[in-house]
Amino acid sequence: MTRNKLYVFLSTACTVGLVWLIIAYNRNISGEVDGGVCLFKRITSLPCPSCGSSRSVLALLKGDLSGAFRLNPFGFIVLAVMVTTPVWIIIDLIYQKATLFSFFTKAESFLSRKWVAVSGVLIVLLNWIWNIYKGA
Repeated sequence: MTRNKLYVFLSTACTVGLVWLIIAYNRNISGEVDGGVCLFKRITSLPCPSCGSSRSVLALLKGDLSGAFRLNPFGFIVLAVMVTTPVWIIIDLIYQKATLFSFFTKAESFLSRKWVAVSGVLIVLLNWIWNIYKGA
């Protein structure tokens, strides 16, 4: 993937995520409560590993760290990426650098190591078990 394609992809993902958070926030304050939009949960009635991530990010934005962790620990990662990535892209564009792209390629290389990939899969599985246990 080229630098430009990565930056467009990440910018789009962050924008879509921000729009989704705004929608989730508005649904939350208007009192709308339903099963959410998780297709996996609607089909199987089991939460997916990422169920609760939006609510977790909203809890983090309210300063509720323990509530966010209980909802879904992945919310911490999602918020960190959504805040850091756009700023990093803007800085790279201003200074005509590719530091985010360089970081991405190094991270991709690191994450492709067998022990790291297996550990990551285990973390996702443990989070999924946690979501099922608590009935996300």
